[in-house]
Amino acid sequence: MYQETKLLSPKDAAYMVQEILHEVRKVVVGKDIVILKVLLAILAKGHVLLEDMPGVGKTTLALAFAKILDLDYHRLQLTPDVLPTDITGFSVYRKDSGSFEFKKGIAFCNLLLADEINRTSSKTQAALLEVMEESSVTVDGTTYPMPTPYCVLATQNPIGCVGTQMLPESQLDRFMLQLHIGYPDLESEIQIMQARSNTNPLDDVRQVATIDDLLALQSVVENVHVAESVYRYIATLAESTRHHEMLRLGISPRGSLALIAAAKAVAVVRGRDYVIPDDISVVVHEVFAHRLVLSSRARMAGLSADDILDEILEAVSIPPLEKDKKSC
Repeated sequence: MYQETKLLSPKDAAYMVQEILHEVRKVVVGKDIVILKVLLAILAKGHVLLEDMPGVGKTTLALAFAKILDLDYHRLQLTPDVLPTDITGFSVYRKDSGSFEFKKGIAFCNLLLADEINRTSSKTQAALLEVMEESSVTVDGTTYPMPTPYCVLATQNPIGCVGTQMLPESQLDRFMLQLHIGYPDLESEIQIMQARSNTNPLDDVRQVATIDDLLALQSVVENVHVAESVYRYIATLAESTRHHEMLRLGISPRGSLALIAAAKAVAVVRGRDYVIPDDISVVVHEVFAHRLVLSSRARMAGLSADDILDEILEAVSIPPLEKDKKSC
């Protein structure tokens, strides 16, 4: 286990990240890219929306990260009868003291798994999204901050499942990344069955980092250098989505900021303290696609948000790498 770290070099940070990834892969088989991108969001202080059918390992993924990083973990099964106060907390009158006492809701933890977010009421969805955005709750005029670090992994079933409803675009925009785990391939599914035939792989996962380590990693990510040309490249990508004929809604400045933060995390995983354009390509689809609203023309043509992003990425010039290196 790592000792408390106040300052990490890019090399130390990259090594610690690989240790974390190695442990998670023991539990979640054949989904290395998804594991990496969830960790990128955690490092960048973002939240993740996992859209998939039940039973593909979303809960296992969250439990693995909680155990490996020694995070306080809560799981909330969102159903139509879940109330906003179940998430945020509420005040209770204490007769013995003659005062009100605040009872924390389930959101007060380091890692919250909000399962099936699109099955609950709009008011409850809004309460959760407000907690994600503000990292705090306000009850009876008093503000209570969330613990740090803080990350929400929300899951939603594909639209068409019984009892589901689409999240509004304004709520989707609060998630840094949207990921799809998908079904395992044949060999991976065999490994999963063999590993769980008489034991639970989560029991063998070891803690390799502390909360202080994770905070140190997040600090390294925050201090990654971004050249002006890279900022301009991301702004140009966002601007291109706002005027694309196949899109009704393009990327907001919040989306651009999310892409910068995620790209910084990619740079740290790769052992660098500066962002290069290739770091952006690793996460641009997961950051941008769920924020785009297609036009009716695009839907009729059978296009997806990823298809349009591919077109934009091909059209926008990539800034020279050497220039960015010299500016670091």
